[in-house]
Amino acid sequence: MIRPFRKEDLETICAIAKRAYDGIFSGFEEQIGKKALDAWIPDAKNSKTAQLTLMAEKNPQWLYICERNGRIVGFIMFHLDYERKLGSIGNNASDPLAGEKGVGHEMYEFALDYFRKEGMKVAMVHTGLDEAHSRARKAYERMGFDKTVPEVLYFKELE
Repeated sequence: MIRPFRKEDLETICAIAKRAYDGIFSGFEEQIGKKALDAWIPDAKNSKTAQLTLMAEKNPQWLYICERNGRIVGFIMFHLDYERKLGSIGNNASDPLAGEKGVGHEMYEFALDYFRKEGMKVAMVHTGLDEAHSRARKAYERMGFDKTVPEVLYFKELE
């Protein structure tokens, strides 16, 4: 079941984000080194907490919770640009400890339906090309995302 975010959900979804993104940030550190990661994403391990807290304060209407059997197992946030008719999926995660299947699919289906109901003509999601994002890429492709703009970020330590 997907439902709107409630203030009392914040601590739980921040914990889910920390667990879900841990491998991504560890992978980034392995790829580019701690110095570059700290410059790019200061306090990376806690950065999702800051982003979720800001979203909960500024645009809670675009933050949704996935529940199974009364337990929070995932979250999804998005943004709607009504002028450009563009719906963008942002931070989202299913709890790696929940042992639930299909959470991502359920959340993405919800977001795409929401976008359509709000008159969006295009949906977009940004994800990494690294190994840690491979499951996310496969999930987005299963949802029909089929046009990509590959990107590479380069880093150089100056000291």
